[in-house]
Amino acid sequence: MEKIFNLKKTYQYLLILLAFLMPLTVSGSNIVIVTICIIWIFSGNYIEKFNQIISSKLIIATIVFYLVHILGMLWTENLIWGFHMLHKMWYFLIFFPILFNIVQLKYIKYYTSAFLIAIAFTEIVSYLIWFEIIPPVRHASVYNPTPFMSHISYNPILAFAIYFVYHDILFNNKLSGIRAFLYIFFAATMTFNMFITGGRAGQVMYFAMISILLMQLLNTQKIKALISILVILPVIFFTAYSSSEIFNDRVDKVIFNTINYEKNSNTSVGKRITYAINSWDIILENPLIGVGTGDFPGVYTKTNKQNCEKFASSVWYDSAMCQVSKKASYTSHPHNMYLLVLVQFGLIGLISLMVIFYYQIKLSFNSPSRFLRDFGFILPVLFLIAMLSDSYLLGHYTSLFFVFFSSFLYKDFEKN
Repeated sequence: MEKIFNLKKTYQYLLILLAFLMPLTVSGSNIVIVTICIIWIFSGNYIEKFNQIISSKLIIATIVFYLVHILGMLWTENLIWGFHMLHKMWYFLIFFPILFNIVQLKYIKYYTSAFLIAIAFTEIVSYLIWFEIIPPVRHASVYNPTPFMSHISYNPILAFAIYFVYHDILFNNKLSGIRAFLYIFFAATMTFNMFITGGRAGQVMYFAMISILLMQLLNTQKIKALISILVILPVIFFTAYSSSEIFNDRVDKVIFNTINYEKNSNTSVGKRITYAINSWDIILENPLIGVGTGDFPGVYTKTNKQNCEKFASSVWYDSAMCQVSKKASYTSHPHNMYLLVLVQFGLIGLISLMVIFYYQIKLSFNSPSRFLRDFGFILPVLFLIAMLSDSYLLGHYTSLFFVFFSSFLYKDFEKN
């Protein structure tokens, strides 16, 4: 019994450490993940573990989604890239069930606190770079100070961290004194940090999060909630637009590049539009089961070439995908999770993906506490939005974040 108790404690210490390392380092978090997996595999009680895992419809849904990737290897030609994709998705087959098995309700506050401390540290480094007190590190620049990960991952994760703090300020009646002041200060600095960094998906998620949070706060006063959203969101947007150079610049670029796509699509927005056009052509040719787990890059390049030849005389298709740039004519994914899954596995794949989010939202309504219920709802909704702009279930930081928080937000702790 003492042995089991120590083992359980060890898991919790490792999970707290993982929550802290998760937004900071790939290698550090991977070491903790491998350690957890090895201990779990060799610790016995396999029948009990198996029964707990299969009791969760969400776990089964994520395993089915991974199995679709395995089945897709049967009709893919590029097996090497297919195995690469299986490797990128391994969290869903192996680590998510293990996490689900070992997380404990009483330690959730420690997981989230460790995560927020890491975000606070990241934010401090970000501001030190922005104020040019220290030189830029890794992905960061003075113009776009996201130190430990790219802005594509940083801003979405920052949006969730902001939700944590906002939610505690609004709903935690025990929050007072110096702690309340620190939370409000932290909320303000994180919000400002959101708009001095360049992740547009995270910024869209931020505005969606504010809308949902206001509806959660005023859930019995729908009209008041709507009016609050219509007033508060424009105020935040125009304040950020007038005070942040990078936010101003990226908003202007989105508008300009979208309007002028036909004249020049060799832009971030233009490339995404062209990725979507080419991907949709592939989907129409393979609507049911797609092209397989590993064939997106090859089939995409082929389709892009065909479309370039087909529209060679058209001014609007001159652009990013049809110019000499090899980088522009090739992509490993269309920067849209839905399009990627549809290309790989057709409607079967998309349904298997959406079932995961269906169970998350459904289970969130049955959560025993306000925190688990509200955050259990916000997690899938914001990911559903973010996946329109990138393949967020493939990236290390965002996929690990998704799996880690899902492991305790949707666990029935009374049964397990």
